[in-house]
Amino acid sequence: MTARMKTLCLALIGGALLGGAVHAAPAPRVFSLDPQRLALTHARLATNDAALLPALGRLRREADKALKAKPGSVMDKAKTAPSGDKHDYFSLAPYSWPDPAKPDGLPWINRDGQVNPESRAGTDHDALSRLCSQVDSLALAYYCTGHEPYAAKAAQLLQVWFLDPATKMKEHLEFAQGVPGRSTGRGTGIIDTVQLIKLTDAVGLLAGAKVWTSEAQCGMQDWFRAYLQWLLTSKYGRDEAKATNNHGSWYLAQTAAYALFIGDTAQARQQVELGRARIASQIEPDGRQPHELKRTRSYGYTLYNLEALFALAELGRRADVDLFHYRTADGRSLRAALDYVAPYFDASKKWPGQQIKEVHYPDEALAGLLRRAATLYPDGNYAAALQRAAAELAPSRFQLLWP
Repeated sequence: MTARMKTLCLALIGGALLGGAVHAAPAPRVFSLDPQRLALTHARLATNDAALLPALGRLRREADKALKAKPGSVMDKAKTAPSGDKHDYFSLAPYSWPDPAKPDGLPWINRDGQVNPESRAGTDHDALSRLCSQVDSLALAYYCTGHEPYAAKAAQLLQVWFLDPATKMKEHLEFAQGVPGRSTGRGTGIIDTVQLIKLTDAVGLLAGAKVWTSEAQCGMQDWFRAYLQWLLTSKYGRDEAKATNNHGSWYLAQTAAYALFIGDTAQARQQVELGRARIASQIEPDGRQPHELKRTRSYGYTLYNLEALFALAELGRRADVDLFHYRTADGRSLRAALDYVAPYFDASKKWPGQQIKEVHYPDEALAGLLRRAATLYPDGNYAAALQRAAAELAPSRFQLLWP
């Protein structure tokens, strides 16, 4: 690490740890989440607010399960990337299947929306997803409760996957979502690391924990600095930046989040500002998202892209860019996109597009977006929609994140 990077890293740590223990300084340094909303949750939990206790109970059950988890790493996978190096992340395209018309099945062919179980076997995809889920639960549970074992386990999981030279993942995705017989990796594979956005927030939630050291903080920032550089300069990164659908949206959200995490606000602002053109090109004036509606899981992908754009807009608030209220001259906006899908929170409303995977109502992903919208657009009926479904909604993470 250069002297300049070390100075920047220590300055960021100082800001994150200012105020001491988590209970003394509950507003964390997070990016895709709202620190003030989290501080409100912290304060309400301190008074045993009955409205939040069911969600906290579910979170603690998830964190308690994660406490027992064996730390995973890229070294554990049964298969190896074409490079021959286990440290290289490796996955296969989920919707690719062997071609039944070919004796050897090669090259694999695409079946949109149909996950090939073989694409998951022996790769890093599920292990990374599991790691992010575990760290996310542990870090938030620590922030909400101050229970040090949660922080200790989260730190251990991060150490093994990202920091320990013997087990760490290299800072690139050259071999993500390869297609047997066609390619060893693709730009579309970059979507495999969407969940790393959660980890940049999780690190902020760990600030103040006894086990979270300056070395770990700087190590994580070094890893994300190198990965961000790869995202911005590699062929696959440049390919994903051009994607016109949810892939392009999540690329912007990832690069903005990682830039904020390492303290590069200018780079983050540049990525967020590209979101205006994306809103203009992806959302119709009536709120439809044509690129997602043509998919075989059109409901799921409509929400998935909207989640990406909401995440990008929240990141924009850290970089003084307002996408939540951005509107083109002909009415294209995040709110228009949400208003298009919001009526389908009601199970009696039939989704007009193709959706080969069953949707369970009330849908938790849409519930989370409605809750966020209720805090952003108080003149809407988003809170009322949630209230009508309250009896059917299970305790959920969004109730803690967006109280």
